[in-house]
Amino acid sequence: MSLADAVKANVRDGDAVAMEGFTHLIPHAAGHEVIRQRRRHLTLVRMTPDLIYDQLIGMGCVDKVVFSWCGNPGVGSLHRMRDAIENGWPQPLAYEEHSHAAMANAYEAGAAGLPFAVFRGYVGVDLPKVNPNIRSVTCPYTGEKLATVPAIRPDVAIIHALRADRAGNVLLEGIVGVQKEAVLAAKRSIVTVEEIVEDFGTRSFNAVILPNWTIGAIVAVPGGAYPSYAQGYYKRDNAFYIAWDKIARERESFLAWMKSNVLDKGPEVFAQERRRLSLAAAGE
Repeated sequence: MSLADAVKANVRDGDAVAMEGFTHLIPHAAGHEVIRQRRRHLTLVRMTPDLIYDQLIGMGCVDKVVFSWCGNPGVGSLHRMRDAIENGWPQPLAYEEHSHAAMANAYEAGAAGLPFAVFRGYVGVDLPKVNPNIRSVTCPYTGEKLATVPAIRPDVAIIHALRADRAGNVLLEGIVGVQKEAVLAAKRSIVTVEEIVEDFGTRSFNAVILPNWTIGAIVAVPGGAYPSYAQGYYKRDNAFYIAWDKIARERESFLAWMKSNVLDKGPEVFAQERRRLSLAAAGE
């Protein structure tokens, strides 16, 4: 499908949306399309909200964020997320904070069709005091007290992957985070990929293949993870993460950048960035 058609068919106002990717394969192009289609009242779920969630929040798409760490990696704060929480701009933002372990287990519980996740965690920490969704159960066999959190079952999961084949299967390699679990837990899914191929060829030992019956829509968007990276295709653009701190710090500079680079453009710009990074890596 085209990216516009995939988002139109699968992302609705009021949805819980998980856009996963752990440093690697973050679905920036898909997030920009959600912004262009002016989706509203979303609950965004993600282990590590970074630039794409900062953009969605700053453009008024989001009512709530469920997360386990947030920030501009290696740089500092997410200024648009901070402005929404502290000042209610462009609208108030609710948030629910967890640990990485809790989020990963909650996704896996959702993928398994279970109502909640149970695990060893949250011992000696304060998050349970401020998050009522962190509870506990006593093991009926050992008497051990264990932490619980509700399963994560998004309305739609959006991920970026390396390749899809023509049968609709999807390949991820490298740092894979919880993309697999997010897709399996969600009611609907969109996967953007670097390319569509006849055959996946030789795979690494940590390769993950999502079979076609788990996928709702596949979109070829070369460079769709930029400014994060796609293993074997392009590197992370560290300079952009640094530049984002200044762009997002003030409302006016943020809105001007979003108009010029998101609202007035389409997913083709990601292929241009991929080519630029590839040429830079080759020394051209």
